[in-house]
Amino acid sequence: MIKYPILRSGATIGVTAPSSGLEDQFHELMNQSISRMKREGFNVECGDVLWTQEKAKSANAFIRANEFNSMMNNETIDLIFPPWGGELAIEILDKLEYENYKEKWIVGYSDTSIILLAITLMTGIATAHGTNLIDLRGDYSDETTAMWQKVLATKSGSSITQNSSALYQEKWEHENPSPYVFHLNKETNWKTVSNKSEKIQGRLLGGCIDIIRHLVGTPFGNVRLFRSKFIGTEPIIWYFENCHLKTTDLRRTFVQMKYAGWFDNCSGILFGRSSANDTVENYTIDDVYNELCEELEIPIIYDIDCGHVPPQITFINGAFAEVEVTDGKGKVVQSFI
Repeated sequence: MIKYPILRSGATIGVTAPSSGLEDQFHELMNQSISRMKREGFNVECGDVLWTQEKAKSANAFIRANEFNSMMNNETIDLIFPPWGGELAIEILDKLEYENYKEKWIVGYSDTSIILLAITLMTGIATAHGTNLIDLRGDYSDETTAMWQKVLATKSGSSITQNSSALYQEKWEHENPSPYVFHLNKETNWKTVSNKSEKIQGRLLGGCIDIIRHLVGTPFGNVRLFRSKFIGTEPIIWYFENCHLKTTDLRRTFVQMKYAGWFDNCSGILFGRSSANDTVENYTIDDVYNELCEELEIPIIYDIDCGHVPPQITFINGAFAEVEVTDGKGKVVQSFI
């Protein structure tokens, strides 16, 4: 049975940096995000490692893990919200106190997704793959991003619907700030390998493929054990987004996942938009998707609202989802059952 936290009005957000913290020049951006959360009625409690960054991490692994564990076990903190991702969150996985964790939301993407997925697989506690806190520093959020609060406030036993965005951001323009941080300028178009409408159902699991692939073969990525303990015979819908990998590296990753049993009883795969997916010797991302579709005999849906090309839908690891795509428009219904 999956365990679902719930976000209540006036909740306290714990801000820590289990991967990368903030160099001095980014402190003001973080303060803007904190002020935005306070304006929306949240309390905010910041940890120490949030404000530091050296050698590609906010602090050494023991310090990062201790602060994360402290916030997870602190009954006055309702939500853990890292500022952003980074590079080396994997270093703390063996130092997390999974068996002691209270049921509370953890939200983020990129490098944070390895912590999200590991916690759901290890404990059955649902986690939220969605916006980073620093991307909420604007005066307001676009409709897709803003859904994070409604999703996290959904009660156990209830459902929440999210729709594909109207527009997405083609490239970052940090030098040209907007009232909602992003510059949404390209029409969103969810696609399918079949070029037809698709509808799939299953339990959601996923994250940034660059990062979560390193869980394969470790105690923190035991998908078979997760199935037996928490979801039984229900199928899985995997969602992935690619930050840096070229097509051949993606292909190797998916073959390894297949060998490890991650795609057993999989009802479909969702892929976020990506500015990576670089072609190698005419081997394109479409080739990768087509081969997966043929080998696994499941629907492949891509260019969805997920990951480093915003905005993004809030996907709940462990939730039962119905995903539907018709004429380039997508709908995701997540049930907290």
